[in-house]
Amino acid sequence: MGSATRVTIGGLADRLGLSKASVSYALNGQPGVSEETRRRVLGLAEELGWHPSSSARALSRARSDAIGIVLRRDPALLGTEPYYMSLLAGVEAELAESGQALLLRMIGSANGQDLAAYRRWSAERRVDGVMLFDLTVGDPRPALLDELGLAFVLHGNDEALAPGRVLLYDASGDARILVEHLHALGHRRILHLQGPAEFEHERDRAAAIARFAAGLGMQAASEPSDYSMEAGERIATAHAADPLLTAMVTSNDLLALGAQAGLSRAGRDDIALVSWDDSLICRLGSRPLTALARFPEEQGRRATRMLLDELAGVETPVRTARASELVVRSTSVRAAA
Repeated sequence: MGSATRVTIGGLADRLGLSKASVSYALNGQPGVSEETRRRVLGLAEELGWHPSSSARALSRARSDAIGIVLRRDPALLGTEPYYMSLLAGVEAELAESGQALLLRMIGSANGQDLAAYRRWSAERRVDGVMLFDLTVGDPRPALLDELGLAFVLHGNDEALAPGRVLLYDASGDARILVEHLHALGHRRILHLQGPAEFEHERDRAAAIARFAAGLGMQAASEPSDYSMEAGERIATAHAADPLLTAMVTSNDLLALGAQAGLSRAGRDDIALVSWDDSLICRLGSRPLTALARFPEEQGRRATRMLLDELAGVETPVRTARASELVVRSTSVRAAA
């Protein structure tokens, strides 16, 4: 372990013949190891120049054995979003195995409420760390959490947002799957019903769809909305009279279900329809929806494991989301000749 090599808790554990957990306990002044072991660990750490992160130092002073999630969602509507219900199930499953608790707040879309919640949690030492979802353009949360000394992991498409603390998913790869599927069915014009344009991932999706469509000689347009069935039905109905439109991509399953209702009422069952999210509702009805399986429960587990490893000061072996898979169903109709 030379001077140019980053010293890790795993490396210290290997050198000393100890478990990572024992090394972490010793470095953070926690019970569970003998004084002799603590002296050995601290001595080698000093010799090799190991230093804990600022968030690890802050968290070592007082542990709550809880992690926090603040969702900017209407509490009355969260139960209608299968993606988040599955993601939270994965979070809870991982926490149950570790003995940690989840503190969940749903605050609606009012500006600043989430930042106030983080400040309050930090001041009251309510949580050891937090997970972030739905990053907005210029999102202030990562900088605030660093200022507060709260560990965090975020779900995103760009490692530069918080190096080492991002569960990366491949928005570009997802867009390629969807566009190439529609191209293979003979479609040449796509309407993308996207979520709110303030979200980083929605901008990434729209840009990727446009890029891959152009590369295949297709036309693509994106129209921002919320994630509701009502928005999907309204937008699909507004475009149903366009005879040149033969394919739609929606940014979630609820938009797809609403779009399907609007197209069916307009007599446009010839329009191919694919959803960026798969769920039970995509499989029901007389015309099940083609959808991208993104495994949100597994995403929840992996993001939680990353955060718990960050808190323990150990390396996380998996920092990427599981690759998406397209599930082809009845709405993958071919374009008319």
